[in-house]
Amino acid sequence: MTEAKPGTLCPCLRYQDAPAALDWLERAFGFRRGLVVPDDKGGIAHAELHLDGAGLVMLGSVRPDGFGKAPGQLGNITGSIYIRTADADAAHDRAVAAGAQVVRPLENTDYGSRDFSVRDPEGHVWSFGTYWPETP
Repeated sequence: MTEAKPGTLCPCLRYQDAPAALDWLERAFGFRRGLVVPDDKGGIAHAELHLDGAGLVMLGSVRPDGFGKAPGQLGNITGSIYIRTADADAAHDRAVAAGAQVVRPLENTDYGSRDFSVRDPEGHVWSFGTYWPETP
């Protein structure tokens, strides 16, 4: 197992159909599947998706104990995960080809980024762009 740097962020998301989400996220965003632990109900207890240079996202199926809900269970309210990319156009084209719903079109921003936002099939919002904040 690779040692994580202190302060490494790993977003954790819940999906109604986590197995389908794993497949879609690989196809749409280029994630590589890491550890996947199935649950006893045909879902996913825990999964890790890696993106070269961007870290990882952990995900799993919605659980009856209330630990995490999918956006559809919350009135489609969700935050956004931002992924820095060197080629926003290619990331956009790949996501759209996989059926991502565009919520903010590919554009050049006033703060020097080229970025866009899409919604995955269960409502999580993903933003990709060339922006990287300066360290204070």
